[in-house]
Amino acid sequence: MKRAPLFISTGAIAGLTGILIFHTHPPSSSVGALSGTGSGRTASHSHGNSGSGSRPQSSAASQNAGSYTAGTATGATEQYGYGQLAVRVTVHSGKIVNVAVPLIQTAESYSQQLAAQVIPMLRNEVLSAQSAHINGVSGATYTSQAYATSLQAALDKLGKA
Repeated sequence: MKRAPLFISTGAIAGLTGILIFHTHPPSSSVGALSGTGSGRTASHSHGNSGSGSRPQSSAASQNAGSYTAGTATGATEQYGYGQLAVRVTVHSGKIVNVAVPLIQTAESYSQQLAAQVIPMLRNEVLSAQSAHINGVSGATYTSQAYATSLQAALDKLGKA
C-alpha cells in the first residue's frame, strides 16, 4: 500500500510530460477556410465550449461598435497556443456583414476539431457585437484571443467611416 502514492505521482508526471511534448510541436495540419456559415463540420468531443468565457483583449477602438468603411480586409496572421489563424471581415453600409477565417493551421487533429466548433461561435459573436470586442469561447481562450486580435487588425485596415 505504501507504493500507491509513488505510482500515482509517477503516472501524473508521465501524463503531464506527454501533454507538454504533444503541444510543443510546430503547426503541421491545416483546416480549410472556415467561414462559420454552417459547413457541417462538428467535432466528436465537446468540452463545454458552448458558453462564453473570458473577453479577449482588444484596442479601445473596437470596444464600441461603430460605422466602418465599406470593404473587405484580412487581419494579421496570429500565432496562438495550438496554431495560427487570420480573420477576414467584410463591411457594407457601415456594418460588419461577414467574417471568415481564410487561414487556419493547427498543431494536431483535436485542435482542428475544436477550431471547427469555435470559429462559427466567434463569428456569431462578431456579427452580434459589430466589433472585435467579443466574448471568448470557454475552453478555447487562445483561439478566441487570436481571432479577436486578427479581426481588430482587419477592422483597423478598413478604418472608421
